[in-house]
Amino acid sequence: MVNQKRFLLVDDDEDDICVFKEVLEDVNPSIDLACAGDGKEALKLLKQEQNKLPDIIFLDLNMPLMGGKECLCELKKDPQLKRIPVIMYTTSSQSKDIEETMLNGAICFITKPTSLRELKNILSSISHNINSDLEKCLRTLSDTSGTFIVC
Repeated sequence: MVNQKRFLLVDDDEDDICVFKEVLEDVNPSIDLACAGDGKEALKLLKQEQNKLPDIIFLDLNMPLMGGKECLCELKKDPQLKRIPVIMYTTSSQSKDIEETMLNGAICFITKPTSLRELKNILSSISHNINSDLEKCLRTLSDTSGTFIVC
């Protein structure tokens, strides 16, 4: 498939990864999902697969070896990787985390939803708007979702 959409989820929580995979498969089975367990693994994966870069990265904050903030900074330093939109996807809702990540180039900050319905709504909206107006889609989600979203 030439124009297959690809997401990268960077998260160390196996349960969260499993739920994300299942919901994404349900809302849009054509999306290829790659996963990494920490920032170092994500950067290594992205450098190895330069010809298959993701359309978007979902990045957790607290992970071993390299956390989300450090990984975000490394992504935004790389000329090829800095173009990939990064959504912080975490359990945090701390204003300091939001401010730091948005200043360092994240396009949105989403606190992990507590319901499958909310996650399904978020992933469905993002997957169907990834190649059009993603930022408008995220702002709409921020206004309408029961999940904490800052754009």
